Amino acid sequence: AAPRGFHGNARGGRCAGRGLAAMFADGTAPGAAVQSLWRSAQSARCEAKSCQTEKVSTAETAVQSHTSQDAAVQTDQSKDVVQDLQQEAQVDYASLLSFLQRVEDAVIKELNKNWESHAFDGFEVNWTDQNETVLCLHTLSYPEAQDQKLQVTSVSWNATGSVLACSYGRLDSGDWSTEPSYVCTWNLDRRGLNPQHPDLVVDVPSSVMCLAFHPSQPSLIAGGLFSGELVVWDTSRKEEPVLWRTGMTDDTHTDPVYQVHWVPDGQARERWQLLSAAPDGKLLLWRQERARLALAQGFALAAQQIPRSAQLGKVTWGAAAVGVTSFSFSHFDPHVFVAGVEGGYPLRCSTAAQTPALHSPGSSVPLRAPAELAFSPHGGPVYSVSCSPFHRQNLFLSCGTDGQVHLHSMLQTQALLSLQVSQQYLFCVRWSPVRPLVFAAASGEGEVHLFDLEKSLQKPAATIRQVLGDCPVYCLEFNTKQTQLLAAGDAAGTVKVWQLSSDFTEQGPREITHLEQLASEAMD
Repeated sequence: AAPRGFHGNARGGRCAGRGLAAMFADGTAPGAAVQSLWRSAQSARCEAKSCQTEKVSTAETAVQSHTSQDAAVQTDQSKDVVQDLQQEAQVDYASLLSFLQRVEDAVIKELNKNWESHAFDGFEVNWTDQNETVLCLHTLSYPEAQDQKLQVTSVSWNATGSVLACSYGRLDSGDWSTEPSYVCTWNLDRRGLNPQHPDLVVDVPSSVMCLAFHPSQPSLIAGGLFSGELVVWDTSRKEEPVLWRTGMTDDTHTDPVYQVHWVPDGQARERWQLLSAAPDGKLLLWRQERARLALAQGFALAAQQIPRSAQLGKVTWGAAAVGVTSFSFSHFDPHVFVAGVEGGYPLRCSTAAQTPALHSPGSSVPLRAPAELAFSPHGGPVYSVSCSPFHRQNLFLSCGTDGQVHLHSMLQTQALLSLQVSQQYLFCVRWSPVRPLVFAAASGEGEVHLFDLEKSLQKPAATIRQVLGDCPVYCLEFNTKQTQLLAAGDAAGTVKVWQLSSDFTEQGPREITHLEQLASEAMD
């Protein structure tokens, strides 16, 4: 053991060892405390930093190498390979000619078979991207109309398919309405579209019940008012858009105008007239005369003049008017149209009818009775009808307060197909302009139902929730130019523009044939 006076530093240890060598044979020195020269050297070199390494120099460059050059490949090519690629390929033209001569007859035979085949008749290739869902592109509204709790009563696309118009009014009021309303338009192709700020707002002194853009003049739009009057506006005239109007005369409807439609003038080429319908039982045809609309022809429906074989049940109205709620023209006969009436019956009618109407008081022109046939009834008033744009036997759809959609042929009175779509009212039904087996229906439950009869004869292929709660969807229209768009207006005062998936816009092969088979099987 070391003596008490031994302190263990290096120098003292060595001296003590020599002096006491005779006394001790060996000894163990404790650990020496040596100051770190490396740490002091590092401390002298380092500055105050947040890391223990020296400062890293950086610079921004477009590449990480000192030099760069463009190359078509990422690897180096040998000169031999490049020369081989540049050499012209050696072709045995004699053998190629012999091969083509051997297969010529077989190729021509197959080409002729393909040319004569009808496997792809009616099929159009769509090169656009396919959508898998139905998307809401726009939610349009006019806050001032919503503040008055006005409803969207009608929507219409203009001739270019880029401008959408809606009318505001009330469809749930049984009292006479004198409150003002509006017609609003939005150009959906305009950059910076503001969905709550229409491009044009037209103040109207009476509720607007229906709208219809002109088929070829994009700025003209006709509307039917709650007062029974018709007005045509020119949307290019911002200050005074009213172009023509009927005024309140003895010829004017005595009930709200529920539908207005542009029809070709049979006597003047490229001129159009307006047909209007109302619950007063009259369908009136108006022509332009200077700055007003004048009555050109008129029709009136009376229960007594509906064909006897299709009399409206046990009605005892006599010559009373049959209230008209909607109509739709055949796409194959310009004189034939279907009218929906409050009695629940769709009626086939004709503008070529010559029988005088029994119900025509106070008209400046003789009114005629257009009804030719009544079809099987709904369980309540018919609110909407729509003729197929594809079927030459004139298939049409009807819907009403019983929540059903009926598929009819104009050749027989019984419905070909009845679909229970909703437990509440159905307010509108429209055929697709591009798919023969697709149609849409608007319900009182706030939904738009899209049917594809190729997939199911009973269930909708898609159901769109337009508005929350039991807020009715009153109107809808397909866009015939931009066929992926569908507009729908509701009682909350909003218009939604839906983008349909490719399933609803691409016509399948032989789809028209399938529609004809559906009609013929149902009739059998």
